[in-house]
Amino acid sequence: MSPPPIVSDAVDARSLGVAAFPVAPARAPAASGDNVALGIAYIVGSTVFFSAGDIAAKMLTATIPAVEIAWMRYVVLCALVLPAVFWMGGAKRLATTRMQFHILRGLGMVISSLVFMVALAHMPVAEATAINFVSPIFITALSIPLLGEKVGMRRWIAAAVGLTGVIIVVQPGGASFQLAALLPAASAAIWAFTAILTRLMSDERPEATLAWSGIVGLVTLSMALPFAWVTPTGAEIGYALLMGVGSTVGHWLLVLGYRRAGASLLAPFTYVQLLWASAFGFLVFGALPGASTLLGGAVIAASGLYTAHRERVRARMARA
Repeated sequence: MSPPPIVSDAVDARSLGVAAFPVAPARAPAASGDNVALGIAYIVGSTVFFSAGDIAAKMLTATIPAVEIAWMRYVVLCALVLPAVFWMGGAKRLATTRMQFHILRGLGMVISSLVFMVALAHMPVAEATAINFVSPIFITALSIPLLGEKVGMRRWIAAAVGLTGVIIVVQPGGASFQLAALLPAASAAIWAFTAILTRLMSDERPEATLAWSGIVGLVTLSMALPFAWVTPTGAEIGYALLMGVGSTVGHWLLVLGYRRAGASLLAPFTYVQLLWASAFGFLVFGALPGASTLLGGAVIAASGLYTAHRERVRARMARA
């Protein structure tokens, strides 16, 4: 699964602990047209890889338990990330004074991933992706008790609009409603908690944050694996590799993008993932998103875009 849109320049990809790759040192994003265009290209590219990874995950849900799918994803993540971390400076890059935070964050990421995997087993990728984009609403709500932020009426209205979009997609009370439709929202809520938690430990090295999340996830899922193991076929191993590489490369491109331009400027382009999810879902499964999914996704995107706009206005006022 992919991280939902980051709409605040104060909560960027680096602070979320996805920068454990050998890229240029972090710097304040420049406002030049070239940087912005490159940043947009990276973000759009990340949505392609995230969508491909989600499609591969859904392919696996037909025969492989969710626990094993998530374990496969973490195996690939650790195989790609840990060597990069050690290349950057060895075991000292994993040094931390907040191990309990890393464990809590890692467990949250595991649960969020598992819930989303179960959702993919029961619903189209495009629908799950659209609902999962509601995460900024939960970040808004959790930022009050956990970060002490003040949330104005306009942001609450935007959150309410986003929630309306989820209701349109889920269609509670409708003939096609299924409880599984609530799972992507639950996954987004758990992910939002881990995002807020990461902000509370933002003084930690980002490579350590990602590495420990991978280690905690791999260890946790390995303990549950004997109870849910199904020997994968060669094709299923291929899907697992595509899923893991898609997720990891997607995160890498996300980092590169947010180093070129501000989060509030790039946030609108993360919603391109809904288009890729729809296109890949049609090509692989022959499934076209319904009118409610498209309408609800558009409403959720509008909510996120307005939130990004308000963040940009707030940042401009703070600099004035």
